[in-house]
Amino acid sequence: MPVALPFSPGVPALITLALSEDLHAGDVTSDAIFDEAHRSRAVLAAKEPAVLAGGAIFEAVFRAVDPGVVVTWEVPEGGSAERGAVLARLEGSTRSLLRAERTALNFLRHLCGIATMTRRWVEVLGPAGPRLLDTRKTTPGFRELEKYAVRTGGGCNHRYSLGSGAMIKDNHIAAAGSITAAVERVRAHAPFLLRIEVEVETLGELDEALAAGADAVLLDNMGEEAMREAVRRVGGRALTEASGNVTEDRLPGLRDIGLDFVSAGALTHSAPQSDLSLRVLVDGEGT
Repeated sequence: MPVALPFSPGVPALITLALSEDLHAGDVTSDAIFDEAHRSRAVLAAKEPAVLAGGAIFEAVFRAVDPGVVVTWEVPEGGSAERGAVLARLEGSTRSLLRAERTALNFLRHLCGIATMTRRWVEVLGPAGPRLLDTRKTTPGFRELEKYAVRTGGGCNHRYSLGSGAMIKDNHIAAAGSITAAVERVRAHAPFLLRIEVEVETLGELDEALAAGADAVLLDNMGEEAMREAVRRVGGRALTEASGNVTEDRLPGLRDIGLDFVSAGALTHSAPQSDLSLRVLVDGEGT
């Protein structure tokens, strides 16, 4: 039976598109070697430490090819796996397992990579540090899945789309003429409960944003000392977010500044894929 996916209708369509890239002309190799009755067992294993994210997507890819494929998970969603650990066991038509293998792994390796990197960064920031946010710097078509992987890794999602929140950035300010003018125009049109965040690059811009009534300020590419002064000036009047050139090496220095959030596009655009493999078991081989 099909896998119930906790995602929007766009995700099954993405799976269909991905499968069509591999199977639009069939699988000439597997079809030549195996008949439809040939069955196999396989194991999904981690070749390096990883956080599992996207198990439902992995399973849905196989079920889209063949509803008869059975996937049994050994590691729960969001669980950590050490190198060599078996994540899942599969059984079904050999043709089906081989047809879906690469597409399923492409999804899973990408999402696990994001979750694994996010988990590591969250642990560096620690429970008392700022919360880790993603950004909209996502792969076209994959935003929902990539933001899901960030949550699975323990991070938090920034706004999902341009309609999810008011964020006044440098180009808005340049076109509007000033931070004050931009905030006033958004405030006049935005719903009452909508927060307004302003991106600032200097302490002078921060002061203007606070005077204009910003609910949150994004401290863009500021040094640590400037951020400390910014947090002092904010004094709890607005939420503070550090962003711009955030790397894992910088996280310890951001941990104790007093920031509310740290956001990083790297979580979704630069996370290395997790090294996972699917291995078909030979007859008589144990798991």
